[in-house]
Parts: sequence; C-alpha cells; structure tokens
Amino acid sequence: MSLNKKLLIPAFMTVSALASSVVQAASLAKKPADHLYFGVAYYHEYLPTDRLHQDIKMMKETGINVVRIAESTWATLEPKPGEYDFSQIDPVIKAMGAAGIDVIVGTPTYALPSWLVKAYPDILVQTPAGQMPYGPRQNMDITNPHFRQAAQAMIEKLIAHVAHYPNVIGYQVDNETKSYHTSGLNVQAAFRQYLEKKYPNVDAFNHEFGTDYWSHRIASWQDFPDSVNGSVNASIQTEFAQFQRKLVTDYLNWQMKLVRKYARPDQFVTQNFDMDWRGYSYGLQSQVNQFEAAKNLNVVGMDVYHPTQDHLTGLEIAMSGDMARSLKLGQNYYVIETQAQGFPNWTPYPGQLTLQAFSHLASGANMVSYWHWGTTANSIETYWRGLLSQDYKPNPTYREAQKIGAQFKALSSQLVDLKIDNQAAIYVSNQSLSAFNAFKFGWTSQIGYNDILHDFYQSLYDMNVSVDFVSPQSTQLQLDHYKLLVVPALYSASKTDLERLNQYVKQGGHIVYTFKDGFSDQHVKVWDSQQPGIINRSAGVHYQQFVIPENVSLKGNPYHVSKQQNQAKWWMELLVPDHGKVLAYYQHPVWGKYAAITRNSYGKGDATYIGFMPKQKLLQAILAQAVNNAGIDGRDQKFKFPLIVKTGINRQGHIIKYVFNYSSQSQSFKYNWASGQDIYHNRAVVHGQQVALPAWGLSIYEITK
Repeated sequence: MSLNKKLLIPAFMTVSALASSVVQAASLAKKPADHLYFGVAYYHEYLPTDRLHQDIKMMKETGINVVRIAESTWATLEPKPGEYDFSQIDPVIKAMGAAGIDVIVGTPTYALPSWLVKAYPDILVQTPAGQMPYGPRQNMDITNPHFRQAAQAMIEKLIAHVAHYPNVIGYQVDNETKSYHTSGLNVQAAFRQYLEKKYPNVDAFNHEFGTDYWSHRIASWQDFPDSVNGSVNASIQTEFAQFQRKLVTDYLNWQMKLVRKYARPDQFVTQNFDMDWRGYSYGLQSQVNQFEAAKNLNVVGMDVYHPTQDHLTGLEIAMSGDMARSLKLGQNYYVIETQAQGFPNWTPYPGQLTLQAFSHLASGANMVSYWHWGTTANSIETYWRGLLSQDYKPNPTYREAQKIGAQFKALSSQLVDLKIDNQAAIYVSNQSLSAFNAFKFGWTSQIGYNDILHDFYQSLYDMNVSVDFVSPQSTQLQLDHYKLLVVPALYSASKTDLERLNQYVKQGGHIVYTFKDGFSDQHVKVWDSQQPGIINRSAGVHYQQFVIPENVSLKGNPYHVSKQQNQAKWWMELLVPDHGKVLAYYQHPVWGKYAAITRNSYGKGDATYIGFMPKQKLLQAILAQAVNNAGIDGRDQKFKFPLIVKTGINRQGHIIKYVFNYSSQSQSFKYNWASGQDIYHNRAVVHGQQVALPAWGLSIYEITK
C-alpha cells in the first residue's frame, strides 16, 4: 500500500486542528423527524444465502422503515489495499430504497482488515496489559497515522459512493468508540506534549500534581517518564484518562469532518454511544466524555442493553435514554442498537419487547433499532441472537415486533419528537469517575463511582422522579433550570465548578450533596481545609474524619424503613454541623455523636448533605424527602416501581403520559391526571378512574387540556 508521507506525522498533532475546523452549526439537528423509525442492523454479507428480497418482504411485514449497514465490514468493502468492492452494499441500498426503507451507513473503522494489521502491526493498540492481538474488534490505536490514513481512504471512498442514494438518510461514524486504553509510547509522548502545553510552568505542575512524593518530581518536561501506565500518582492517572477521552473526541470529530466532505446537506451524522458495561448497560461511560464528543453530532445515537425476563425493570433503558437526551440539551435521540432476543437469558417474555420499545420512546427516542436482523451462523456472537434466529423463520419475538411496527406507524404523529422537561437532574463527571476509582473508598473496596451513581439513579427512578444529566460542561443557566440537583461522589472538581454549585443553591436551588463531594481539586489534590472544602459554604457542615461503617444505623430510624435497610454501607463521614439542621444521627456507641444527614439554608436555597452510603430503601426515603422539599410536583411520585411513569409534550402541545408495568403481576392504579385518551388502547379515560395493567403491560395517555 502506498502511503502519503505527509500523513505520517503523529495523528495526535493534527486532530485538534481538524476538530476545530468542524463547523459548530453542524451540531444542530437536521429537520425534525416526521415519523418514528423502527429498524434493524442488516448485514447482507453475513447471510447464509442471498435472501435480500425475502428479508425485505419480512421487514415490510414488520413495519421496519430503516436499516443500518456497513459499520463492521471493512475487509469486505476493501478486500485488498486500495481495491474497493461495494457489491455487498449497493444492492441492499437500492432494494431498500425500492421498498421505501431508509438506510444509515456506518463507517467500517472499528474492525480492522487483516491485511492492514499485517502491513502495519503498530496499528494494534498498546494498553497497560500489553499490545492487543489481531482478532477482536476495537483493537486499534485511534491515533496511529497508518490507521488514520487507511481509515480516511476507506471513509472517503465509501461516503462518496453512497451519498447520492436518496434513501441514505445519514451516517454513523465508527461504532461504540472509545480510547481502548491506548497508552503506547507514541500516546505517552503526546501526553507529555499535552501536559507541557497545558502546564508550561514545570514547577507549578510539580506542586499541583504532588510529584515530590516518592521522588517523582521532574526538573524539565524532557524528564517526564514514558511510564504513565505504572504511575501511582492519581493526579497523573486522572489527567491521562482525561487526555485519552480527548483523543476519542478528536478522533470522532476527524471522522465527522471526512463524512461531511461528501454528505448531502440533508443527511445527518451520528455516533453509537454506549454506557459502561456490567454484562449490560451500566453507568457513565468511563472512556469517553460524551458531553464533549456529542457536540458536533447532528443527533445522538445510543445503544442500550439490559436484563429481561424476571429481571426487566426498565432502569437501564431510562438511564441510557436520559443520558442520550441530555448530551444535546434535551434533543431527541436514536436508539441505534438494542436487543431483540439477545443472549439466551434475555429472550423476552411475551409483551416485554413491546414494553421495551415504548420505554425507549418515553425517554425521548425517535428510533428503536434492533441488533440485529438475523443471527450470525459463525464467530463470537453466534449466541447473541437478532430478531430472527439462524433459521431466519418467524418466531414469537419477530411476531411481537410486527405488532410494534404497526403501533409505531399508527401512533407516530402523536409520539415522535416528544419533548421532556424535567425538574431534577443528576450531576455527573468523568473527571470524578477516574479520580474516585483511583482509590475506591481508600483502597478498602471494589465499589466504584458508577455503583454510587447507579444506586442514586435507581432510587429516583423507582419513585418516578425523572431526571436529566448535567456535567461540568453545563452552564450556570442550565443548572438553574432545575429545582433539584443531585451530586453523587463529585470527588474531583475545580474551584470554579464547586463555586457554581454554591451559586446554584444561593440563587434558590435545592441540592443533595453526598459523601466524597468536593474532596479534591481538578488535579485530584485534596483541599487543605476541613472537608467538604469549598462547598462547605452551602452545605453548612464539615468533617475531619471518616470510617468504613460496621453495624452503623441511623438513630431512631427517622425514615421508617426496615431494620435491615436502616444501615450505612461502604463509607461514612463524621459530620459536624456548622449551620442548619441535623436530619439524622448515626446509631453507634462511638460514632453516635456525629451527624449523618444535614440540611442547610444558604441564600434562597438549601443543601442536603448525606455523609454515608445508605442502603437502597433508606436512600430512596432520603431522596423522597429532598424531592418534596424541592417542591417537585408529586402526582407522578404517587406511583412506585413496578409502575413507572414518563411524561412529555408532543408536537401538538398535548401532554403524553406513559405508564409501564415492569412486573409479572397485574397492577392497578387510580388515574390522577386530567381526563384524556388512552391512545395505546384507543379508549377514553377520566380523572379518578381505576385502571388495571396486565403483566408487562402499558398505557399511553394523551391529555389535551
């Protein structure tokens, strides 16, 4: 393969310039979708036989109106260096167009062809565990110049080839992109350059990053070690994680620029973000700052995977959706991937596929697309089943999807572009995630940032407090929009960010702080003051010591939960109130004199401080008190899990209320909103009416008053 020598400069030296050239206006959405999308990923090259027209016939019978193609097929599209073969995608796009099905084309850069790896072995990413082998996907160094040149040629050839097709509506850049922990010598050299530019005064760097410890001080930037992977300095570790996330943002912006060079003005650009992974979608993505990476997308794409059968709760659907929607300030998003059958333990019960599909819409999705159409007969994902199994015959899940497609079509005008205006938000921080996880409760536990975030989110979800996510990238105006701000484990934050939280309270906001909030600055340097440092002004409480709780409860069980739930776990701070009110004390022969929860008035607002990690029911009761104190409308909170309520405003200006039953048992409730129409069941409903939902059932109410 011939290489352009000009492209052999390190990619990390050019990506920032490329990113800055992306037109900011491109981050705005294209014209709003005029209908709901119901789709699948479709890989013609995987099929056991050429059954394209038979598949399209079955898709039409299912109501599928969009497919995603090509994002993992580089070796098929370029079987040899510089030889491009689009014979697998042209027939698909043309046949889909003839059938009235739209197409999203993915850049196929997250799965490397063997010839590229063989020519340039340095393309394979170097991680703290060593160099990744050929074989897995997502095994490349996204900064490698050989990779970048080959990827650029592939992207430009592909997009130039398909852009003219009328039914190609948009493009997905890469797929579930991350840094892949890239940390080879080239990346570490780039990190040193990044540090030198960000901190030109090396003495100031030494002071802020604590490098005198264990003789890590450097006299000049040339002395900075090429051993970041072995660093025991959490400040440097966290800064390196931030740098790696920046590489992802720059890489995606680079791809967007290439795609927009050939894309039509009416075609969108998206990315298939995912959450962190615990066998399913779980928590804030640790390897990507999605708030930054999403800025130049036209629309956010998200993949969402979750337990089903007896373990289906809807929590992962809601959390992923709330994150996707929040990345672009409430803009509707696409579910690019979610499960149809999935793993064997995910095969849905009757009714669950429907419940899941409408749960995505209730969080603001305009697209629900399954991964994938037909299950592959070979390789690692043989048991990750699509809508069809390997026999490609109709099955119970497929037949339920047919009903969903018909329902989407019938209700599209009333449910597309649902606008969601929440009164509460959760403040999240990639910086704090990395810093907190460097210590994991002072090395005493494997519990990490996302475990805390998950529990706080679940408590709000279970009592039907819908939330957005905000971050250090959010403006003061965005924070001030919310009546309640919950800030779990904000371990590392700048003085500016912490002062913004104080200001939020002072101007009338209600905030819930937690243990470990405000503990260190943006360099993970612990404040040299009584904790919680800068936010002490709004919190009105301080502490000097903390312990791991053993047999610690709340004195007098003030939240009236069971004895087993009235417990502290993981961590506890020994709080001393400076102002305000003590809401609970610890019950313990030694620690009993210390406060566990306080509330302080500050300016026009107030701050609740939780000094420990409560068990789930206790946490829910504490947050319920904070929700009530913030004056959030309590009608939805009369419902509790397994009844989940979601609210939005449709294009007609009507209120839409979804009520979901995440239970294997029938549930009944009193309809407590203004009279309206149950558009899912096509029947009227009046205030005060008793309603029954079957197992895994739902209703959708449109209220015009």
